[in-house]
Formats: sequence, C-alpha cells, structure tokens
Amino acid sequence: MATLALNRGRPSRLAASLVRNRGLLVVIAVFVALLSFIMAITPGPFSYFEVSFMSSGSASLALAAMGQTVVILSGGFDLSAGAVVSLVNVVLATQMQDSAASQISMAFLAIGVGAAVGAFNGFFVAFARLQPIVVTLSTMFLVRGVTLLILDKPGGMIAPEFSTFFTGDAIPGILPAPLVVLAVAAVIWLLIKNSRYGTGLYAVGSDEDAARSAGIRVRWIKFFTYTIAGGFYGAAGMFISAQTGGGDPLIGNPVLLQTFTAVVLGGTLLGGGRGGAIGSIVGAYTLTLMVNILLVLNVSAYYSSVTEGVVLVLAVLAGSINRQSPIAHYFHQVRLNLKARREGSLPSHFLHSEKARPAPRLATQSRAAAEAQKVPWYRRNAELLRFVMPAYVCLIAVIVVTQVVYGGHTIFGWKYYDSLIVLGSFLAILALGQGSAILTGGLDLSIPWTIGFCGILAAGLIRGSDEAAVWVIPMVLAIGALIGTFNGLGVVLLGLPPIVITLATNGILQGFALVYSNGTPDGFSSPTLRWFMTGTFLGVTPVVVLVVLFVSGALVLLGRTAFGRRVYAVGNSARVATLSGVGVGSTLIGVYALSGFCAALVGILLTGFSGQASLGMGDEYLLPSIAVVVVGGTLITGGRGHYAGMLGGVLLLTALLTLLAGTTLPHAVRDIIFGLVVLGAVLVLRERSA
Repeated sequence: MATLALNRGRPSRLAASLVRNRGLLVVIAVFVALLSFIMAITPGPFSYFEVSFMSSGSASLALAAMGQTVVILSGGFDLSAGAVVSLVNVVLATQMQDSAASQISMAFLAIGVGAAVGAFNGFFVAFARLQPIVVTLSTMFLVRGVTLLILDKPGGMIAPEFSTFFTGDAIPGILPAPLVVLAVAAVIWLLIKNSRYGTGLYAVGSDEDAARSAGIRVRWIKFFTYTIAGGFYGAAGMFISAQTGGGDPLIGNPVLLQTFTAVVLGGTLLGGGRGGAIGSIVGAYTLTLMVNILLVLNVSAYYSSVTEGVVLVLAVLAGSINRQSPIAHYFHQVRLNLKARREGSLPSHFLHSEKARPAPRLATQSRAAAEAQKVPWYRRNAELLRFVMPAYVCLIAVIVVTQVVYGGHTIFGWKYYDSLIVLGSFLAILALGQGSAILTGGLDLSIPWTIGFCGILAAGLIRGSDEAAVWVIPMVLAIGALIGTFNGLGVVLLGLPPIVITLATNGILQGFALVYSNGTPDGFSSPTLRWFMTGTFLGVTPVVVLVVLFVSGALVLLGRTAFGRRVYAVGNSARVATLSGVGVGSTLIGVYALSGFCAALVGILLTGFSGQASLGMGDEYLLPSIAVVVVGGTLITGGRGHYAGMLGGVLLLTALLTLLAGTTLPHAVRDIIFGLVVLGAVLVLRERSA
C-alpha cells in the first residue's frame, strides 16, 4: 500500500516525457493545425505534388536550423549560418562538373567547407575564449567577402543530375528525396545526441561551470559544436544549390533570421540546455507554412520578413513567460519601489530628501584629493590610454602610408581631412548608439534596416521639398528613437536577449520598408539637405560642423552625465547596479532609444549624401559600427570604453578605406578587412583574465 501511495505521488514516465518534450509537441500541434488550414483553403485535394513541393521548399532551412540548434544548445549564437550557405552555394556552382565523380566530391566538399568555417569559429570561441556573437559576426563578413570574390553576381551551374538526386523522388510517386535527406540528418542528430559528446553538449548549455567541475572538457565540446554546426550549414548550402540549379552570393542572406525563428519555434531554449534538432525541423516547416498561408491569402510577399520577426519574438515569449520571467519580476520590483517610495525608504528618495545631509569632508580625504591632483594626467588615466591610444597610433600610420602611396600634398591639405570627416560622419554617429549598447553588454543588430527604413521614409516624405524637410526630419528621428525603445522594452520587460529582439526588429523593419516603398523606393533629398552633405561653406562641408557638435555632445553624454555613469555601471554588473539603486531597466531602454535615434539620423544624412534612398542602404554599416567601437578599445562584454576611443576607431577605419579606395582591390575585400580587424582588436584588447 505504501509503495502504491508513493507511486501515485510521482509523475509517470509518460508524464515526465510529455513535460520534457512539450516544446516539440506544441510545434507539431501548430504544424498540423496550419497544414489542416492550408488544405482547407486550397482548392482541390492535397496531392503528392504538394507534399514533394513542401518538403523541398523547407529542407535547406531545416538543415541550417539543425546546425543553429547545436550552437544554441551549448549556450551560444552563430551569426555566420547564412554566409556559409552562400559560400557553399557559389563554390558548388563554380566548381562542379558533369561527371559523377565531381558531383560526389562536391557533396563532400560542401560539408567540409561548412565544417571548416565552423572550426574557425570554434577555435576562437573555445580556445581564444572570445564572445560567440562577435566571432561569428566577424566570420559572417569574412565569409561574405570570400563569397563575393568567388562569384560577385548570380551565375554558375549545378549539374542537373545533382539537383535531381536531392530534390527529386527517392521512390517515384511515393517518397520525395528531400524527406530522405532530412531523415538521414535526423538520424545523425540522434546519434550525436546520445553520444558522450551529446551529454556534454547539454551539460555545457545548462551550466558551463558545473560541467567543467564534473570533468567535461568544455573547450573541446564548444569547438566540436561549431564544427558540427558548420557541417549542417554546408549541407543546407548543398541542398539549396541543388534546388536552385545555380549560384547566388546573396542566397543565404534571409537564412539567419529564419534559422533563429525555426529553432525557437521547435522548442529549443535560448541560453542552452534544452531542446533538440528534431523540433527545429518541424519548426522550419511550420514557419514555411505560415509564409505560404499569407501567399495563399494574397498577402504581399514583402510581409514574409515581418512575419518571421514577429513569430520569433512571440515564440521566445511563449517559452519564457512565467512567474519567474523578467516581466513578472519587473512588475514585482515596481510594486516594491512604489511601496518604498510611499514609506520614504527608497535609497534614491532618501539621498535627495531634506533629511539627507552630505557627510563632512575629512581632512584625510582632502589630503588624498590634493595628492591625486599632483599625479600627472597621463598616469591617472593610464588604463584608459592603454586601450584608446592604439587606434590613434594606427591612424597616424595609415595617414603616413597614404601620403607615401599617393604622394603630392595628399595629407597636407584640408581637403583630405574634410573628406575624412564627411565619410566618417556616419560611423561617428552610429558609434555613440552602438557603443552605448556594447558598453551595457548588449548589441544592436537592427541598425541596418533602421537606417534603411528611416532613410526611405524620409526621402518618400520630403520629395525634394525644403519645407517638408522641416517637419519630416524631426518626425523620422522620433520614429528611430521609438524603434530603439521597442528594442529596449524587449530586452527589459520581456527578457529577450539583445541579439534576438534586435535581429527580429531588423527583419520587421525590412518588411515595412518593402511594403512602404513597394519594393522600389522613390522620393529624393531636399536641396538644403543635399548641400549640407556635399556642398561647401568657406571651404568646409557643412556636415563637418554637425560632426564636431555631435562628438562634443557624445563625449559629455557618456563621460560627464548621470546617464553615462549608469551605462558603465550596468555594463560592469547589472546586479550590482540594481542593488546600488541604478535604474537598470530605464538605462537599457534609453541606450537602445539612443541607438535608434542615431541610426535614423544616419539614414537621413545618407539620403542627403546620395540624393535619394535605396533598399539595403544600411546593410554595410552593421559590422563597421561594431568595428569602430571595438577597435577604439571598448570591451565587447561591456563596462569598459570611451567615446574618444570610438572616434579614433572611426577615423582609423575611414582612413584605411580611403587608402584602399584608390587601389584595384575588389570591394569585397572591405568585408574581409573589417572581419579581420574586429577579430584582431577583440583578441588583442580583451581583458587579461579572459
């Protein structure tokens, strides 16, 4: 009887299994519901053709999502997935021959190329102990540059037999080949999951310190994680090559947002330790069904990225909202603060009350302050100078090399420096927003399409009118700040990782920009804005004055205000900052609002510089906005840095690009240089204890 009562008190194995796999079960239920809905609204029976078409359309995303799943299970993120898919695609399209031997070797090469890129990521993450986000972001640009060097426009060809093998029928009329490919991938995943490595993978994702204490070789687990993920990306690139029959260097661009969405839909927990690749396969097909339903309902395809971004946010929320979630904790904290304020016991309230009196300054304190004033400035700021000065030293070296290469009076006339400031103005502005986000330990990946959307919106409303510009520019700046506020609220209230909410926002804004412009932006800059960016006044481009004022304001904001001190406090330790009475939530929201404002300002200035807006006008500013911050000595994990160093990074990279502009090097080399610069800077300027 006692045994029976004890068993009744314990959950059954079936119940425990259902709880453990609830994410997978939910996404399967959603998939079945969506499939039933699309079958109901589609005329005619659901035939084998629809099964084959659907299986082929999502297979490449499913394979890429499996790779991303492995990385997320370890507690990391991989931003290079789409770039690897593009690289494999152009390699196959340019190197494949018609012979069977060539096709077989290319299949192995595809997986090998992906695994090699993954091993590159794994080395820097595991053994150099760098942040996965910055490593994989740098790799993304490195790989993208190499991809464009191999094939800078759509072209090449995939052998028809290769395409038929992967996208045709394994059993004619019964079993599509893509399902066999995914079945093989699923078996490989199950073997990985049930191996010693798989046990270590989940252990590291759940608690890295505990895994290390248990004797698990954490570094090797991380290294093999990124290598395996790269292999899956290579398989995705191989399948999409078979699917398209040709090469396209941009074919992997949409993959990044889609993979994160598919992984989260499949029940894998961001932060690691829970989930699996089987759920990601179902998540990939579920996401594709959502987009297909929109198309069946005659909704513009431009809404697809909006759908993917919104689904990503909702999926993360569905798996994270509970009594212990950040939003619940935040509202609980607000209630406690209000109660403390009413009782007069809030620390900040006490400090500003009339009862609070400054403590008398002791004689020893006065003497210590006087002694500190006698210490030379460069000694008091030695730590800061150690990280800030390298950018300026390298800047001087680049300027000298520029003079040697081009000769004449290149660097001895104002024109060179005027051009340097104008070209660097965009990054100088972005550095304040992105730098503030990085100082808090975050990152803003929504910059590209915040720039693009705000630039397209400004040009479309101004339409060459100076009168319209008077009200359009403030409105667009406010919209940019609201976009940033949305990011900040996602981080603070919803507890979303900055990389997730800003990536989702970037996709949503891309869709909004396409919908607003109908895929073809129109409108153009006003004459005054155009003159402001390209004209001259007393030999000086007018925007130079704005840059000087902006830099002065940025130095004051981060170095001399309470907001700046709160930014550094949050970056050093959000927990300590909270206990010290710092409004961590309001600070983070302010930081991302500032980043959105800066990106909107850049969108407006770019519109004035080129005379009109264009799709993707902000794409090339993501990595540079991070590069100038890191090169300027800012710690990528937050808490250390100075805007003066960021400005040095802006001038250095702008001078370097100016030097390269006169050479015959392809434009793709720029991405490679930025990637190498960021990796090198993070490696050299990281904390000594890292």
